[in-house]
Amino acid sequence: MYLSGSRWSMTRRKRRANPLRLIVLIAAVGVMLYVNQFVVPNTPPLFVPTPTPTRSPESFLQEARAFAAEGRFTQAEAAYQQALQADPKNITIYLELARLQALYGKYAEAQKNAENAILLNPNSSLAHAIHGWALGLQGEYLPAQAELNKAIEIEPGNGLAYAYLAEVLALQKIEGKDDPTTLEKAIEASRKAVELAPDQMESYRARGYVLEITSNYADAVVAFQQAIALNDNLADLHLALGRNYKAQDIYDKAIEEFNKAIALRPDDPRPYVETALTYLRYGEYAKAAQYAEQAIQQDPTDPFLYGYLGTIHYRTSNYNQAVKFLRLATRGGLSETGATVQGLPLDATSQYLYTRYGISLAYVGECGEALQISQALQQAFPDDQVNLDNAAEIVRICETGGASPTPTP
Repeated sequence: MYLSGSRWSMTRRKRRANPLRLIVLIAAVGVMLYVNQFVVPNTPPLFVPTPTPTRSPESFLQEARAFAAEGRFTQAEAAYQQALQADPKNITIYLELARLQALYGKYAEAQKNAENAILLNPNSSLAHAIHGWALGLQGEYLPAQAELNKAIEIEPGNGLAYAYLAEVLALQKIEGKDDPTTLEKAIEASRKAVELAPDQMESYRARGYVLEITSNYADAVVAFQQAIALNDNLADLHLALGRNYKAQDIYDKAIEEFNKAIALRPDDPRPYVETALTYLRYGEYAKAAQYAEQAIQQDPTDPFLYGYLGTIHYRTSNYNQAVKFLRLATRGGLSETGATVQGLPLDATSQYLYTRYGISLAYVGECGEALQISQALQQAFPDDQVNLDNAAEIVRICETGGASPTPTP
């Protein structure tokens, strides 16, 4: 039966094959076969990281050396660490990193890396030399000298070992932990360093320190200038050069060098202090106070920094301000910024701060504490006539109400 007008019929007509569709179908099958045969085997799996070229340890090492030459310590140290990750058994990397860290004040880290170098090669003269230097910079003078002497025993021509030995002996002398032969040994070692390693900055650095502690300031200036000619990016060298200019009353050059040190290490309070003391020496008290305040900003917990600022106010007879800062230096307490300051004990190093604090207290009428300090000074230094005179001055000021002040100590 057939229903007229219906869209459907009980029997369907057969369609004729479309040649174009057949050709497209065959082409599609061919493409799929090609992809499966040639493309898929060469395609990396999904979600697997694509391998990237690995940098060589040498490239990190060269980068670290470039950063170090530019005085960019943080970047240099990071590059050396990357070099070590790439090649952890390369003694050269440990030695160069330790040497850099010692120059920039990271003494414990320098010691550790030098020890790692010694583990790799117990007979490395340079490893023992840097290890001894790092120990000496931390005040471990006897083990430091033992290591440095071992370095020289392994390699008698190691000029750096002599330079490090001279510097360690000089530091020992400065701290008063020397013996009758320390200074002579330091002088000889510094000369030997320059003789054996005239192309190394540390040779002239060590020679400069030895000349400075023997009060040969003009010769020390020459030595530090030679060191700076080999490395212009070390704040410590500019600081040392400035100190020796200041010792000769060459104030303009001293301040120039201190400012260079500040530019290289703005977070180091020492060049600020040296600048402040230089301005104080020739009477520019406002500038002196400004730099002393900047020093405190770099390390608000250091009692000596408050002592320097208190001394500047003391010199200008601003006793109220002198008391404020000298009290923090000697008694300790909280600074204006909330930093905790540990007061200095009364000893030969802090004696002059106690004296100025006591006199300042007397002038502002706080005689109860002032007289206690006078008594403490007499008990601590009974054989020091200058100290006894200062203690008596505190008593006199309190008794006379501050009349006829005597010259400051």
